[in-house]
Amino acid sequence: MMTAARSLPVRNPRTGADDCTIQPLAEPALVDLARRLRAAQPAWAASGAAHRSTVLRAWVDGLMADHSALLDALATDTGRRRLAREEFATLSGIVAGYAALAGALLRPSAEKPSVAPGIVIDTQLVPYPLVGVISPWNFPFLLSMLDAIPALMAGCAVIVKPSEVTPRFISPLMASVRRHPELAGVFAMIEGDGATGAALVGAADFICFTGSVATGRKVAECCARHFIPCCLELGGKDPAIVLASAEPELAAAVVLRASVQATGQACQSLERVYVDRRIHDAFLAALLRQAAAVELSWPDASRGNLGPLIFAKQADIIAAQLDDARARGAKILTGGAIERHGGGSWLRPTVVTQVDHTMKLLTEETFGPVIPVMSFDDLDSAVALANDSVYGLSAAVIGDEAEARAVAARLAAGAVSINDGGLTTEAFDAEKNSFRLSGMGPSRLGASGLTRFLRRRAVLIRRGAAKRIGDFDESGAQR
Repeated sequence: MMTAARSLPVRNPRTGADDCTIQPLAEPALVDLARRLRAAQPAWAASGAAHRSTVLRAWVDGLMADHSALLDALATDTGRRRLAREEFATLSGIVAGYAALAGALLRPSAEKPSVAPGIVIDTQLVPYPLVGVISPWNFPFLLSMLDAIPALMAGCAVIVKPSEVTPRFISPLMASVRRHPELAGVFAMIEGDGATGAALVGAADFICFTGSVATGRKVAECCARHFIPCCLELGGKDPAIVLASAEPELAAAVVLRASVQATGQACQSLERVYVDRRIHDAFLAALLRQAAAVELSWPDASRGNLGPLIFAKQADIIAAQLDDARARGAKILTGGAIERHGGGSWLRPTVVTQVDHTMKLLTEETFGPVIPVMSFDDLDSAVALANDSVYGLSAAVIGDEAEARAVAARLAAGAVSINDGGLTTEAFDAEKNSFRLSGMGPSRLGASGLTRFLRRRAVLIRRGAAKRIGDFDESGAQR
């Protein structure tokens, strides 16, 4: 039986009340769990991709048929219902997508002759025994599964530690896993905080982390000390460039949705907008009109567009950025004030003008429904502004497609959405890398999302006479 050393309260984002507790797994229990999963992993890896796909599909089918407890917990964790359903609904597609990829990517390769005469190469794919996943609070289910599923499909055992801010969904998810003993032998999701995450790094062979740059640095340093690889998906300050060729009303609709969906609590949210001066006024008027129509999902959780800010401290960060911008001359045209409803923290879409890059609002990650808007006179200045950041997660360009694609090629970002924003949340097969401080390691999407969990072993076969020590007799050397 696993033991816990302590309890932690968990806040409800809609009520502000600490209405449940978690028991972070003590390090000795985590080490024991890692040992047991490692012991089961060789058989899981040897079972083959087709079998692993069958097991994972059976688990997903069962979970889809009986998902009310998990959905209720996830909705409570995040304070939002529709996005909780959409987050959960991605599971089927993730499993189906990696099941299809695994059939081709994990197929044994044919021997091939080496460039060295008489040698044949047989390349074998060897999964890391145990993958640790440390996932964040903004999309706790999706961002856990986006790493765990391909690792399991590759033949690894997996331990996931979600954020202590959003842990309620762990219990119903693990109840579903336990109904499939073979999967339960290699897959666990545990309660815990930062200390638990640090212990997981020490217990695993490969770490996937999604979160802030500050914590990502600590994870990378810890992985380096343990000499294990890591994939880091970190923060962003995603820019949007609105070209003169854009239709202002449609451009405003794209920017609004991509900035405030999920209350702006997504790493790929648009957080700064640069608009060609020729359409700036028309764009801003449309944006203000559309933003004013957005409703909070309060008091009825089944209505409205924006849920609460999930993490209480994030409200303080956003408020401080807005105060800094206001003090430096910015004008807040909509929203701008953290509202308290039912004990939770809420923010309406906040459009800010007269901004510049001396303000934290334009340089630091906001993670809220805030839309700073600047105008530009020429594309070179727009690209320079967009690239003036320590981040490089993703970006957007809106306007004539050919012109937008040319601009996209100049942006220091791992993904660029054309005539939309945040399309990486829909196209899970689009491989990308994070630029600058937004992360490091192979793409977590597409084929690389699976192959990153595999090492390559070269079996070198001598066909013909092997060299002898006599072949290296100095007397036979040419002069």
